[in-house]
Amino acid sequence: MKRKVNAIWNGDGSNGNGIITAQSGAFDKMPYSFKTRFENKNGKLGTNPEELIASALAGCFNMKLAFVLNEADFNPIELNTNALLTFEDGSVKSIALNLTGKVPNIEEKNFKILAEDAKNNCPISGVLNCEITLNASLV
Repeated sequence: MKRKVNAIWNGDGSNGNGIITAQSGAFDKMPYSFKTRFENKNGKLGTNPEELIASALAGCFNMKLAFVLNEADFNPIELNTNALLTFEDGSVKSIALNLTGKVPNIEEKNFKILAEDAKNNCPISGVLNCEITLNASLV
């Protein structure tokens, strides 16, 4: 499997801007800039690389956990994960995953063990060079 994304940047670092397009069509010419990366508090002006990394991790983690749960004979109804990425001194320092799951017939302890396994073994976790923490709970 290969996935292609195209990023175009115009101008200098602080005043320039760009667009990102995904082969899948999930986003097409999505804007990004210094402002959307470092100043955009409401998220309505575009995206940024860190937001895309955090969303990739949350999405990959949820899918991996669904497979891990299925392999253990559990069928999740919903896995809801928020990812909070911390960027300091020019690098990604950590990503905190906060998961709530609706999974029938599973004990909380077992759910946390399986969630930790999914976190440690999801493909996106494997390419990230930062601390990834997990807080998991059932609802």
